[in-house]
Amino acid sequence: MTPSSMPKRPSDPLDLVDVDALLTDEEKAIRATVRQVCDDLVEPHVVEWYEKGELPVARELALEFGKVGLLGMHLEGYGCAGMSSVDYGLACLELEASDSGIRSLVSVQGSLAMAAIHMFGSPEQKEEWLPRMATGEVIGCFGLTEPDHGSDPASMRTRARRDGEDWVLDGGKLWITNGTIADVAVVWANAGGEHGGIRGFVVPTDTPGFEARELHTKMSLRASVTAELTLTGVRLPADAVLPEVTGLNGPLACLSEARFGIVWGCLGAARTALEAARRYSTERTQFDRPIAGFQLTQAKLAHMSTELTLGRLLALHLGRRKDTVGLRPEQVSVGKYNNVTKAIEICRTARTILGGNGISGEFPVMRHANNLESVLTYEGTVEMHTLVIGQALTGESAFR
Repeated sequence: MTPSSMPKRPSDPLDLVDVDALLTDEEKAIRATVRQVCDDLVEPHVVEWYEKGELPVARELALEFGKVGLLGMHLEGYGCAGMSSVDYGLACLELEASDSGIRSLVSVQGSLAMAAIHMFGSPEQKEEWLPRMATGEVIGCFGLTEPDHGSDPASMRTRARRDGEDWVLDGGKLWITNGTIADVAVVWANAGGEHGGIRGFVVPTDTPGFEARELHTKMSLRASVTAELTLTGVRLPADAVLPEVTGLNGPLACLSEARFGIVWGCLGAARTALEAARRYSTERTQFDRPIAGFQLTQAKLAHMSTELTLGRLLALHLGRRKDTVGLRPEQVSVGKYNNVTKAIEICRTARTILGGNGISGEFPVMRHANNLESVLTYEGTVEMHTLVIGQALTGESAFR
């Protein structure tokens, strides 16, 4: 091979092995569209939102995301875009490259609330809610986690009982994204063995007895709406129940959808932190030279870049599999376990390259690292995904 015929240096220094070559032109165009939306609507304001611990324009963002088909984008029909799993993953990556809280807004709307209705709802429920949720006119939330029951949802205390033809719900949910801005909540409750055990309910949030209180003491996901839900004698008609599922299979299937988005999304946070560190290292001078010229700095950058590349390849493989034959739960667990743990490691290492500046809000690194502390926990803690993988390897359950 002559020097003139050798491949050129990559145009993107963070894609040394040309992962982009595995994407179609349409996938790249979708990614570029989401990136532009984030650059226009999120990037100019996200530091202020994070510092104030609020997302005051959540509803406005949802409407804008709806205009470009981001909400429930991987669902078919009812006004949804019907895009591929890879398209959705790329969108999640770009959203979380701006902030994990912004990706959570989209994930909870599309992969939890909308997906639950789409997979398990009646035709009437789908027609009533999904078209307006796809446009962002209606915001949804997903009520599963409880104050005392996170990793063990089978022990939930929220109860649903029959009273004549109606259902009556009592209980509470915690750490509910979009809770105080939601128009509709998908709430999971124990209806007792005679009614199928765990059941899902479509609950308009203006129903008497439904209350949502925003949480303001978060040190992570601060640019996000997080709430506690209280249900006190919430009376619903018989047709409020999701008819096509009973038991934990329902909420767990929805969580698998959301976890798939996280497999991609966390890489966006890692990419932003890595690029900030790489750029900083070329501009920061110590001992009369850029710190990018020191071996320890290059070792950090090389390790972070390699882990990010491997995470992208894993996410893309899982996305292609999901679009063709589907994914088993342990495959999603492998993706979340690997990519989130590596993403948070990348952010923490990037912080060391920035030194004291790494903790400053003028740079995105610490914000992304803090956000990933939440991502490490929600939709299944790293410990639970470890045990899912362990059970798949050994055939032995270590959950109890």
